[in-house]
Amino acid sequence: MPTERGGRSDPLRRAFGFLGLRGRPVARSVLLGVGGALSALGLAALSAWLITRAWQMPPVLYLSVAITAVRALGISRGVFRYLERLATHDLALGAMATARERVYRALAEGSPAYSVTLRRGDLLARTGDDIDEIGNALIRGVIPIAVGAVTSVAAVIIMALVSWWAAVVLAVALAVSGVVAPAMAARGSARTIADASTASTRSSEATLAALWHAPELTVARRRDHVLATASAADAAALSAADRGLRYEASAAAATPLSLGVSLFAACLIGIHLASAVPGSLAAVASGEGLTPMILGVLVLLPLSAFESTAPLTEAGIQLERSRQSAARVMALVDGAGAPDVEPRSDGPLDRPVHAGPVTVEVDGLRWGWPSAPDLGPPDGLTMRMAPGGRLVVVGASGSGKSTLMLTLAGLLAPHVGTVTCRDDAGAEIDPRSAVVYLAEEGHLFSTSLRENLLVARGDATDADLISALDAVGLGGWVGSLPDGIDTDLGGGGEAVSGGQRRRLLIARALLHRAPVVLLDEPTEHLDNDDAATLLRALVAVDGGLFDRSRTVVVVTHHRAAQDLSAVEPECRVLEVEPVAVV
Repeated sequence: MPTERGGRSDPLRRAFGFLGLRGRPVARSVLLGVGGALSALGLAALSAWLITRAWQMPPVLYLSVAITAVRALGISRGVFRYLERLATHDLALGAMATARERVYRALAEGSPAYSVTLRRGDLLARTGDDIDEIGNALIRGVIPIAVGAVTSVAAVIIMALVSWWAAVVLAVALAVSGVVAPAMAARGSARTIADASTASTRSSEATLAALWHAPELTVARRRDHVLATASAADAAALSAADRGLRYEASAAAATPLSLGVSLFAACLIGIHLASAVPGSLAAVASGEGLTPMILGVLVLLPLSAFESTAPLTEAGIQLERSRQSAARVMALVDGAGAPDVEPRSDGPLDRPVHAGPVTVEVDGLRWGWPSAPDLGPPDGLTMRMAPGGRLVVVGASGSGKSTLMLTLAGLLAPHVGTVTCRDDAGAEIDPRSAVVYLAEEGHLFSTSLRENLLVARGDATDADLISALDAVGLGGWVGSLPDGIDTDLGGGGEAVSGGQRRRLLIARALLHRAPVVLLDEPTEHLDNDDAATLLRALVAVDGGLFDRSRTVVVVTHHRAAQDLSAVEPECRVLEVEPVAVV
């Protein structure tokens, strides 16, 4: 169950569960970190004893064990810290990979109407930077906090063997450095991020209004008011950042101040104990005496103890930063509404493709984005496309052509009416198993040409790939590439021209087995003659790119589309009117 923080479920706790963390890898990272910290603590205590004991110039053999132990602790400290870095980063990177897989599965299995509304930049930020920040919460937050807690307890116990009073002072100082300071830093970071973000948004809105609507504002005598609003918002953003930085600065100062107080108290206690008669360790612990070696431990031990709490101020800031990133990632997952985002072992998430003929029935359809006006004819669009049907959708920009394609593909729910796909027996089937939709901005990956085509059909042979490329007019281009279909497209879509990109997307549609093909602007970036030739090949029933068993719907603004019915009698042209803005 999620924990509560400020009356709301803590998104960072939810995100940690989403990372798929297991107890053993986390414990291994913590134990390695504790091993390094305790080695450093033991090295400080033993070095203090060795320095003061050597000052008494005993026989060398009396110091041989201590000298060997110092060397061993120095080596083990470095080894443990190196192994802890490896284990922690391996844990974090694996957790981030799991989180990204779960996000992608949540979007794939959740509501398609939600996924298609996501802007590409937002999705990249959520699956990139935000998940990285959640992983950083492990590396820079959780693990250092756990190591610091264990090391602090060990330091207090060791100090208690020397002096209870020194142990109490050290415990209080470590609590200030390891608890109070990180809490202050987190609070300051939260205020900086939240308050400054709100003020910066107001400033940006006012600035854009002043830039884009300057003539209207000048006529309405509102320009000075808008500029004053932008200036006030900028001042508010700076003030919010300053308020947060005050907390962070105070938190950063807490550790050196706590260290100084602890050392000063240790010196005072040492002076007090030095006035007593030196005795055994038990006598020293009871405050009856002090040896020079114990005095060295008393003074130098806090220096090493605070090494484990010094990073905790940054850990507090990192946890707050990660918490806000986690809130955005979990909002993305919750919006998708996927019923199950647990990792699977059954291979890629592939939806089965319906292999047989499909009839598409549209009844009284009006479409559009969620919370947007209805698009389409006032009485709705009604039509029936039998297997092998051809439809070309034309209309002005903004008339809803691409939105209609998303609705036919089952990615957007109709506003009014229905879209139904039926097999040859008349049974209703899921449109997403019968339709391949190639968007206007279909993605090309920064990998080989072969892999870019295999995303459409993983079992396609080299002969299938070459045949599809020849069909769309890219055979000569592929033949000129240094490695043929194994040539890497460095930069993805940036490695090819706009026309080549369109033809590659059409080649994917040819390779795909779905019986219904939806193509959004497949002839864009081609010259008029090539565009007209390719468009006719797409909708031709006999001798075209697609055979009679497949239904093809094309969205285009090319002027040749209006004449297709004359040369291809079986092709229907649907003109979509733009929505009236009231």
